[in-house]
Amino acid sequence: MITLERIEPRPWKNGAGRTRELAVHPRDAGMDDFEWRMSLAEVAADAPFSAFPDVDRCIVLLRGAGMHLRSEDGRLDQRLGEPLEPFHFSGDAALHATLIDGPSSDFNVMTRRGRWRADVTPLSDTHDASACAAALLLCRSGEATISMPGDAPRNLQSGQAALWRHDAPALHIAPSFAATLLLVQLRPLCQDAMP
Repeated sequence: MITLERIEPRPWKNGAGRTRELAVHPRDAGMDDFEWRMSLAEVAADAPFSAFPDVDRCIVLLRGAGMHLRSEDGRLDQRLGEPLEPFHFSGDAALHATLIDGPSSDFNVMTRRGRWRADVTPLSDTHDASACAAALLLCRSGEATISMPGDAPRNLQSGQAALWRHDAPALHIAPSFAATLLLVQLRPLCQDAMP
């Protein structure tokens, strides 16, 4: 179980914001050689987003009014203002984030293109998730009970995340009333992507 506030924030790759890394694969990978990476970002001011060539990205607003993402060439122009609504985009181009109305926080998952795929699903109702290579379940608010074959149920509270780095089992997820969660399931797209 990961308690989000216990993770030490670090500067972004470009130094313009702060991030809390939840998980990276391989474990010792840096910003240029990861296979997949999941993190939380705090955006307190308008700021550039670094380019990540050959990486597919997904960003999800967690708190705040959100931001407007734009690329210099105008090909990407996206308002990110709806909480828990995943937005998938290419990491190839550098973007600029303009805050809509004050600081925001968001969840990010990045996968090496052609090697991994991230399925990102917001949850507020009971959900049965299939087994996959790796997974993360983040509790944004409320709480949830997670049941797995052959294991005792676990409780997940607001501000916590459950992580399965390898061989994530099938999950039965039962959120409490008005709970909001985010499920990320990672699947390899080629044989040598698995450890």
